[in-house]
Amino acid sequence: MSMLQVGVLGVAGVLLAVQFKNVKAEYGMYISLALGLLIFASLLDKISWLMEVLKEIADAVNLDSDYLKTLWKVLGVTYVAEFASSICKDAGYQTIALQIEVFAKITIMVLSLPVLMALLQTIRSFLI
Repeated sequence: MSMLQVGVLGVAGVLLAVQFKNVKAEYGMYISLALGLLIFASLLDKISWLMEVLKEIADAVNLDSDYLKTLWKVLGVTYVAEFASSICKDAGYQTIALQIEVFAKITIMVLSLPVLMALLQTIRSFLI
């Protein structure tokens, strides 16, 4: 699916959700949830291609595979947290959405600590 198609689908979905939201509020939330899942499903081909390219790059520069795993975990946490947060905001639960965002930020920080430590060790080895 192209960016133009996703944009048109998003605008059409939002307009449809707004119309249904006036009739019954939960219908708008269901439509936005279905729309989010549909857009994510259209990303799966691009994500698998990106995984292959990043693996080739990692093999070419002799990069540890743990760093790629960390990258994918961070991307997954980011996407899931943003999706869940937006659903909570649509439903009117801004406090829960904020807690999801804070949890995601702390999780990303914890996931990135081994990469940061490896970077600091590399810098230290250059200085010594």
